[in-house]
Amino acid sequence: MGSGQVTDWQGKHVTVAGLGVSGVPAAKVLHGLGARVTVVNDGDDARAREQAAELEALGIAVRLGDGATLPDGTELIVTAPGWKPDKPLFAAAEKAGVPVWGDVELAWRLRKPDAAPWLAVTGTNGKTTTVQMLASILRAAGLRTAAVGNIGVSLLDVVTGEEQYDVLAVELSSYQLHWAPSLRAHSAAVLNLAPDHLDWHGSMEAYAADKGRVYEGNRIACVYNADATDKPSTEDLVRAADVEEGCRAVGFTLGTPGPSQLGVVEGILVDRAFVEDRYGNAQELAEVTDVDPPAPHNIANALAAAALARAFGVPAAAVRDGLRAFTPDAHRIARVADVDGVTYVDDSKATNTHAAQASLAAYESIVWIAGGLAKGATFDELVAGAAERLRGAVLIGRDRELIREALARHAPEVPVVDLGRTDTGAMLQAVQEAKRLARPGDTVLLAPACASMDMFANYNRRGEAFAQAVRELGA
Repeated sequence: MGSGQVTDWQGKHVTVAGLGVSGVPAAKVLHGLGARVTVVNDGDDARAREQAAELEALGIAVRLGDGATLPDGTELIVTAPGWKPDKPLFAAAEKAGVPVWGDVELAWRLRKPDAAPWLAVTGTNGKTTTVQMLASILRAAGLRTAAVGNIGVSLLDVVTGEEQYDVLAVELSSYQLHWAPSLRAHSAAVLNLAPDHLDWHGSMEAYAADKGRVYEGNRIACVYNADATDKPSTEDLVRAADVEEGCRAVGFTLGTPGPSQLGVVEGILVDRAFVEDRYGNAQELAEVTDVDPPAPHNIANALAAAALARAFGVPAAAVRDGLRAFTPDAHRIARVADVDGVTYVDDSKATNTHAAQASLAAYESIVWIAGGLAKGATFDELVAGAAERLRGAVLIGRDRELIREALARHAPEVPVVDLGRTDTGAMLQAVQEAKRLARPGDTVLLAPACASMDMFANYNRRGEAFAQAVRELGA
C-alpha cells in the first residue's frame, strides 16, 4: 500500500470507517474491485441499519455500534472525512502499521491513466461558490468539467464513471485533506484561514497545516489570498509547500494587483499573473458588476476562480462569460423578501464566524439572527467588528449564550432577544421578534455563525425555515 496506484484489489481486506455520504460509495466501489470490505460504524440508528442492509445485500460485512475495534486482517482503512484523527480505531491502525486513507485519497488513487487534472479549492469560507464559479468559467471556455468533491458530487463516482472530463473543479475540506497524503493538484487555492473545526483538528496550526496540504506537488500555480492578515497566512502555507519546479505563487487582492497577482482596478477584474509581461501589462478579465452578488468576499471568490482557470490556460473572455453565467446557491446571502420596508436575507450557510463576518459587513443596519452549535468558536472579534451595524439581535440554538456574552461585552446597548428554544418552531418566533426590532431600511439577517445540527438536519433546512417564516410575515 505504498504511494503508487493500487492495481490489484482482489481479496485485499479493507475496513471502511463510517457509513454516510462517503462511506457507502467507498464500500461499494471497493467491493466492486474485488476487495473484502468490512464497514464499521459508531451509530446504530434506523438510518444506519437501512444503509447496512443495503450493503449486506451486496455481500459487504457491516458492524454497527462498534467503530473502535480494528477488524482482524485489515490491510487498509478508508475513513469518512468527519472521523476525528484521535479515534481509537486510528491508534490501533497506527500500532498495526495499517495505512488510513480518506475518500479523496481513494478517488485520487483510482484515477485512470488519462484522468482529468484537478484544480483544487479549500479555505474556511467561499469554497463551494468558488468551485462553482470555476466550473462555470471552464465550461465557458468549452471544456468538459464538473464541480465535485465536498460539494455533493462524489469524487469516487466521477473517477470511476464512464464520462470523460478535460479538467475537474474540486472542493476539498480540511478533513478530506488531512486523509489525502498523495493528492497532487494541477493548481490549487486556499481562499482564507479562520478558526474553524478546531475541536476536530486540535489547534489552529494543525488546521492550517491540513489546509496547506492542498499545495503539495502543485505543477502550475499556488493561488493565495494576498489581503489576508491571519497568521499563518495562506501565503505562509505556499512558502511551506513542496511544489514542482516552475510552479508559481499567484496572489489575489481586492486592491490594485502587483506582478503575479489578480486584483481590481477601477471596477475591473485584472490579471497580472498569466500575461506576457507581468511587470508592464495587465489583462482585463471582467467587470465587478459581472459578479453576483458583487459583495467584497464574493469578488475575492471570483478572483480566486479566475486565477485557477487562467492557470489552466483559459482565455480572458471565458472568465467574463463564466462569471456572468454563474448563479449563487440558495442560503448564501439570498434576499428572501421585503416586508414593510425591511429586507430579509438568508445566509444560513454562514456556519462559522468568518462567514458571518463577511455577511454582516455587507449591510449597514442589521437585526441579526444568530446561534446554533459553536464548534469551539469564540465570538468577541465578530461582535466587536459588527457592533456599530447592529440594531438588534435574536439568539437561537444551543450555544447562543456565547454570543449573548460577546454582545454584552462589545455591544451592550444593542437590544437582545434570547429564545430559550431549540425546537424547529423557534425560527418562526425568531423572525417575529426580529420584525419587532427592525425599522424601515433595516436588514433582518440570518447569519448564524454556528452549525445547525442542534435544531435542523442541515443549514439548508435552517434557511428554508427562515424563508418560510418570512413568507408567513408577508402573508
